[in-house]
Amino acid sequence: MAPGTKGNIFIGTASWTDKTLIDSGRFYPAEANNAEKRLRYYAEQFPIVEVDSTYYYPPSAQAVDAWVNRTPDEFTFHIKAYSLLTKHPTRPNSLAPDLRDTAAEAKGKFLYANHLPDSTMDEVWRRFEASLMPLHSTGKLGVVHFQFPEWFMPGTESRNYIVECQERLHHFRVAVEFRNHQWFEERNRERTLDFLQSHDIPVTSVDMPQGFRSSMPPIAAATAKDVAYVRFHGRNTEEWDKPQQIATPRFAYRYTQQELSPWVPKLKELAARAEEVHVLMNNCYQDYAVQNARDLGELLEQ
Repeated sequence: MAPGTKGNIFIGTASWTDKTLIDSGRFYPAEANNAEKRLRYYAEQFPIVEVDSTYYYPPSAQAVDAWVNRTPDEFTFHIKAYSLLTKHPTRPNSLAPDLRDTAAEAKGKFLYANHLPDSTMDEVWRRFEASLMPLHSTGKLGVVHFQFPEWFMPGTESRNYIVECQERLHHFRVAVEFRNHQWFEERNRERTLDFLQSHDIPVTSVDMPQGFRSSMPPIAAATAKDVAYVRFHGRNTEEWDKPQQIATPRFAYRYTQQELSPWVPKLKELAARAEEVHVLMNNCYQDYAVQNARDLGELLEQ
């Protein structure tokens, strides 16, 4: 059993390939000097991981096969949904070459789903699903994590789209994270949770900087019976909302044990309500995420 397993609570990080983690030299041993060895070593330390790269580019068959072959049978990969499917701006070169000509309406650096004909989007969905099938068929696929943007507001259209995501990927488990605080304002919170529960869709509980439009309150909720999903983004309020060339600076935050402690009873409550609780440290800067994953594991044992 991997060290990050505490009963039915599983702890890991949102990346094993982060450059600052590798460069820090504070997690991987010297002999873990290539991609294969690093994944094998990570899987000895933690039972789960979230794949962030799939948000930017759909995974290749070669990459997915490598993930399957380099990890133990009981290891779980959570997959971040491709940005084009979560209504985020998307790099045109992330589209398969044979689909790029259909993005005629895109005039800037990024494209959105509404720049593409329905037939192309149908194919994007189909290929994304197909790319994850090797993980699914070997029992190594956890959730496909849909993190929606700040402009994804509560309302009928948004709720219908969440159901569509679930239907499009009906073979898989879809989880949802919001980045607009209105979903959890007092007037909307109960409706949001009831809606997700009625469709058996896990809501992603988060710990993150407060005071921004994207800020979600640190509530712990289980809206599906099989899995509860939790992500820790750090509390770097100075960098969170700044325009950045890369995402890393906003996640440069290491939690203290005093900051993590209030989550222990919350996670145990989730563990009593769902079959499994999966906790991902997304403060991926140097070794902050791996160390905080270990810190949280120790607190759960006390």
